[in-house]
Amino acid sequence: MPHKAPYSFLWLQAASCGGCTAAALGSDPSFLDRATPNIKSLAHQAFSEECGVEFSQILSAVLEGGLVLDGLLIEGAILNGPNGTGKFQMAPGLGQPMNRLIADLAAKVLHVVAVGSCAAFGGVVAGLGSRTQAVGLQYDGGEAGGLLGAGWRSRSGLPVVNVAGCAPHPGWIVETLLLLADGALAPDDLDSFQRPSFFADHLAHHGCNRNEYYEYKASAHDPSQQGCLMENMGCRATQAPGDCNRRRWNGAGSCTNAGFACIACTVPGFASSADPFLETPKLAGIPVGLPVDMPKAWFVALAALSKSATPSRVRRNATESRIAVPPDPRSRKPK
Repeated sequence: MPHKAPYSFLWLQAASCGGCTAAALGSDPSFLDRATPNIKSLAHQAFSEECGVEFSQILSAVLEGGLVLDGLLIEGAILNGPNGTGKFQMAPGLGQPMNRLIADLAAKVLHVVAVGSCAAFGGVVAGLGSRTQAVGLQYDGGEAGGLLGAGWRSRSGLPVVNVAGCAPHPGWIVETLLLLADGALAPDDLDSFQRPSFFADHLAHHGCNRNEYYEYKASAHDPSQQGCLMENMGCRATQAPGDCNRRRWNGAGSCTNAGFACIACTVPGFASSADPFLETPKLAGIPVGLPVDMPKAWFVALAALSKSATPSRVRRNATESRIAVPPDPRSRKPK
């Protein structure tokens, strides 16, 4: 059911670089300046005027039931180290580990939202070699569990809503809050990793401005070249959930648009891969990570056909930093 009063939420930063907060600042409309009347930021650990004792009093009021809180937004991984104590990160001013504070607050609210892949799955903080015992709120990498446990549900009946991404698109954060405030996000609206399907049902590949090069497997070999980044440069956009190339950042940009390969940052364990980010792992010359729903034999056959049919213009431009050969004017004449 939608809320009659503004939907109140609290944003806490666990083991975070602050990138998700920085991403949220790009939201339009902004929730931090209260431009959206139906959601209300009760407190943000980095931006609220309340700090120190005042901020601690807000947390205590929520825990004691004197202050109603609808949504708890967590940015950053949950640190359970050392040795399961959680003392690698203490809650400011409260003298207890952050993991315990988050678990206690989660029991009081209607919804819990993991903002970013660190809060959702452990992310970068739980990468290879980490000694922090970092986990996500309800996942440890791709395994259900995390801080709250696989079967945990909030008072609304929803599991943790994972707005994955490193960092997530600001539109994903705000749209999730608006849906929660409107009572319009149900368990069936989440995918198998509890990511809202409004963005997770897309692939980052959709809308990529390099798609003509992808169609012909006209590939870039070095940074700055215009060709498809999948075959050599480590791009995983054909496997990564997200509508980042349909809903551009700041209205204009995306990773692949800027020449940076998609690293599938919305996928659990993306930061734990032993493979280099910007190099495509191959076996017998064939990329190991193929587009979703694409059988290997089909990919090999289609890639061979595509390459044999590549126009010389596309082949040349793929390895240039700017358009070297424009389309034939005759082919652009309306018929």
